[in-house]
Amino acid sequence: MSDARSGAAFDPRAVTRPDPVLWTYYVLVAILSLPAFPITLIVLYCKYHTLRYRFDDKGVAMSWGVLMRREIYLTYRRIQDIHVTRNILHRWLGLATISVQTASGSAGAEMTIEGIREVEQLRDFLYAQMRGARGEQIASPADASVSAPSDEALGLLCEIRDELRRLRTHREA
Repeated sequence: MSDARSGAAFDPRAVTRPDPVLWTYYVLVAILSLPAFPITLIVLYCKYHTLRYRFDDKGVAMSWGVLMRREIYLTYRRIQDIHVTRNILHRWLGLATISVQTASGSAGAEMTIEGIREVEQLRDFLYAQMRGARGEQIASPADASVSAPSDEALGLLCEIRDELRRLRTHREA
């Protein structure tokens, strides 16, 4: 993985595995689980060592698991919202979690990307891909004003306005 502070450009396609610091985070989480420590550590060990990411032109894929293998593939077009969360351990270790939500109707995130240090760059990449997949232009400060309605919509609104004026003058007469 490239480090944004070193001046190298961030390439999400180079991200295939979580950062090794994620294992430290998982160990701390297992320790905090107190009596469930051994079981939690085994589960998180298996997740860490099988966790894989793939970012391509169409979407993002994530897979993990030993006995029960899970694979998720989201196209950029389906992404509705992206949330970045950092708890106190995340901040201490320089990590964050990116939650990707779709319009699937579920209350939780469809995909949770963990163990990435370049969180802001990955979030910006996902937003750019999401907008590009929908054919939207990324707004620049000069384009911050509301875009003009289409001619058809404007014509329909003018007809409604004229009809309301006609009804108002007819009622007053």
